[in-house]
Amino acid sequence: MLEIIEETLIDSLKLLPFLFITYLLMEYIEHKTSEKSKNIMKKSGKFGPIIGGLLGLFPQCGFSAAAANLYAGRIITLGTLIAIFLSTSDEMLPILISEAVPIEIILKILLIKVIVAIIAGIVIDFIISRTQKDKEVKYEIEHLCEKDHCHCEKGILRSALHHTLNIFIYIVIITLIANIIIGLIGEDNIASIILNNRFLGPIIAGLIGLIPNCASSVILTNLYLTGMLSMSTLIAGLLVGSGVGLIVLFRVNKNLKENIKILGLLYFIGVIVGIII
Repeated sequence: MLEIIEETLIDSLKLLPFLFITYLLMEYIEHKTSEKSKNIMKKSGKFGPIIGGLLGLFPQCGFSAAAANLYAGRIITLGTLIAIFLSTSDEMLPILISEAVPIEIILKILLIKVIVAIIAGIVIDFIISRTQKDKEVKYEIEHLCEKDHCHCEKGILRSALHHTLNIFIYIVIITLIANIIIGLIGEDNIASIILNNRFLGPIIAGLIGLIPNCASSVILTNLYLTGMLSMSTLIAGLLVGSGVGLIVLFRVNKNLKENIKILGLLYFIGVIVGIII
């Protein structure tokens, strides 16, 4: 149990810089950015899925957490959010590199994830733009302040620190619960379930990917390296896995039904791509 607590704290502490920088950026946008700058962001939104898909290549949970916060403030589009969630690989890349996996295999996995992420993001934004032509995007960064009672008028630094500590505590609690469950079930038992249901591999891997921390990418990658998972099953799980992004999304985005739809969409895309591959 002590090892689980220690691992949880270490993984959560790694997120602090990303969370703080994200909140600091959002506070700056709310307090300092002019309407003209906001209009520029609106017009450049169509490039969001491409940028988001590429940013997800970085092996850190923090980008998905940042994306969830920015989407809650309606600074980025749904397509950009999904693109980042799909391309995020968390600990997959450093594990593959440390295990001396051939570079062509690593690049193949990354390329598939990025392509799927960008295409899915562009398609989602295109559909939304066609179905919501007359709806103006509303920036909602201020709802975070109203919800957390952070007294933003006292300065962006203090407000950013408040938001960061608030969500950090939330992440630690949820991650600890998830790690305890994984410890009780056991990684070997999880692998056995997948092996005994090869046809359902992508479906089960997708469920593992929904584990809201970096543990999902570690489990999936290690199972792949030991030959227990095929690449298609691995990709299905990695596409669904978004680190702590979903935790942060459910915490900061006030529309619960929308959050559930995003979770379902993420899972559907990952599983379908895994089955197709």
